[in-house]
Amino acid sequence: MPLLHLILLAIIQGVTEFLPISSSAHLILLPNLTNLQDQGQLIDVAVHLGTLVAVMTYFWRDMLRILNGLLELSRRKVNSADAQLALCLIVATVPAVLFGLGLKLTGFDLAMRDNVALIGWAMLGFGLLLWWADRTADRPKPATEWSLRQAIILGLWQALALIPGTSRSGITITGARLMGYQRRDAARLSMLMSVPVILAAGGLSSLDVIGKVETAALGDAAIAAGFAAVSAFIALGLMMRLLKSISFTPYVIYRVILGAGLILWAYL
Repeated sequence: MPLLHLILLAIIQGVTEFLPISSSAHLILLPNLTNLQDQGQLIDVAVHLGTLVAVMTYFWRDMLRILNGLLELSRRKVNSADAQLALCLIVATVPAVLFGLGLKLTGFDLAMRDNVALIGWAMLGFGLLLWWADRTADRPKPATEWSLRQAIILGLWQALALIPGTSRSGITITGARLMGYQRRDAARLSMLMSVPVILAAGGLSSLDVIGKVETAALGDAAIAAGFAAVSAFIALGLMMRLLKSISFTPYVIYRVILGAGLILWAYL
């Protein structure tokens, strides 16, 4: 694959993965709206792993807490804050994994992937839902108070992200905002929830490419993963910093414009 194509894919993935504008929709639409070849599953896996490195690096302190929490859970210690955080992440991941397996086994995942109208409506509708949720009054609920009940609810919200155009970060931020979490806390929870989901999705997709990958393709994958990691780290850092002073409205405006354009393109 040409180097510029790899870099373009990596930057698109990196910039859109953690912004509430749907990375999967952009990766799906790129070959559909241009003459560029489809990147294939290997590159998809690579760029997602690159963004995983970015979020784990950015939230490295939380990653250490989660790791410690997992060790405590393995020793049947569930009362500490770290163990509670790790347990909530596990619980929040289950709905998306089950829903994802169901879609894959029934073939609906591929059917939705090629539906530009569906992507447009999801981009538009869930974008407006994010705007409405973001305008609700904040309540003082720090992210450290995440409960198992809230984890289950956010996990169900996260499962909706398997609909292309929804945005995993966007829908989980929406759910957290509706619970009363402040913007930065909602975004932080959403980013932490992405770690096990990306791991699960990457592992599942890897099963389809193991044994079918040529050595030359691994080099392309490494390049894509590297650029995705750098661009994702920069985009994530900028978003978290900007959330101190601005709302999610700029992302909603982008979603509405892109969603409306895709709907028109699909039906005209």
